[in-house]
Amino acid sequence: MLEWSAQILFPPVCAGCRRHVSQPGVLCAQCWPRLRFLERPWCPVMGTPFAHEMGEEFLCGEALADPPPFERCRSAVSYHGVACDMVRGLKYHDRTDLAPWMAVWMARAGRELLAEADMIVPVPLYWQRFFKRRFNQSAELARALAKLAERPFEPSIVRRQRQTRPQVGLKLRERQDNLRGAFQVGKPERLRIGGRRVLLVDDVYTTGATVRAVALTLKRAGAGAVDVLTFARVLADADAGDFQPETTDLI
Repeated sequence: MLEWSAQILFPPVCAGCRRHVSQPGVLCAQCWPRLRFLERPWCPVMGTPFAHEMGEEFLCGEALADPPPFERCRSAVSYHGVACDMVRGLKYHDRTDLAPWMAVWMARAGRELLAEADMIVPVPLYWQRFFKRRFNQSAELARALAKLAERPFEPSIVRRQRQTRPQVGLKLRERQDNLRGAFQVGKPERLRIGGRRVLLVDDVYTTGATVRAVALTLKRAGAGAVDVLTFARVLADADAGDFQPETTDLI
């Protein structure tokens, strides 16, 4: 009776467009084809998908030209179509209810990263921005992932010690300059991460400047290894068109 009453008072809506659906966390028939899951084959370091199988050890150009300070990066979906709507809903419209469902898809993409992680750490917000927004979208995703994977959730390991300009609209070099010296790991936190494998979580991988800066801070503070897991990834071919994933059990 309680479940029936809850569905009458608060009917489940599509995670993308808020049309009514059969159960919470699913996408409607209009939104599902607009979601592109990132699948193998991909670069073993960057997680960038390849059009064809290139071999297990074949690295993408980004990994070869500018090796990252993290070991592996994975993303669940392309930042395109309904994925953009979900990220914006979580980040700017207080749709924290989306985080657990987004985390399910992230857990699928980063299964091996979660299995090896000693702790899960979100990219931090500066305190003024946190109080203005009232939550950290990366922390909401990390919290949900930690619950799914039964791993420690450590939101206070990394501190954002100064305010930075919004990254939107900045070029790669400008993003790197903007983030230089922005993150810090305190002395007590250094003891907690010493030699351990940290899984760093963010909502979107754009140029990688943010997660690179945080990963470098963690490595300098003594972390044994850092992996990165994001919900979405900006790809050069993101506008190539919508397609229907084969794994319809994820709807």
